[in-house]
Amino acid sequence: MKLVNAIIKPFKLDDVREAISEIGVEGLTVSEVKGFGRQKGHTELYRGAEYQVDFLPKVKLEIAVNDDVVERLVEAICKAAHTGKIGDGKIFVYELSQVVRIRTGELDSEAI
Repeated sequence: MKLVNAIIKPFKLDDVREAISEIGVEGLTVSEVKGFGRQKGHTELYRGAEYQVDFLPKVKLEIAVNDDVVERLVEAICKAAHTGKIGDGKIFVYELSQVVRIRTGELDSEAI
């Protein structure tokens, strides 16, 4: 089992959700986060004053899947989140040692 974390642009969330639904992935967790990478933030004008915004809004997706789905999931996220511009995001894949569904006590693959 794997945990896939994807950091994407907020306006791409619906596209990504639709793409992963099409490959049969049913559950995900979404968090609104802020960060920066190569974008290094940007400058904004507010009431005539210019100021630097170092952290940009992003969306973090956490998706637990079986090993046989990981490649298709990563590909679907890449396609749906791609704009070709800096700041499209990153995908991280982690090994999961155990998953438990709290309501039923199901373990591992049955809990996903």
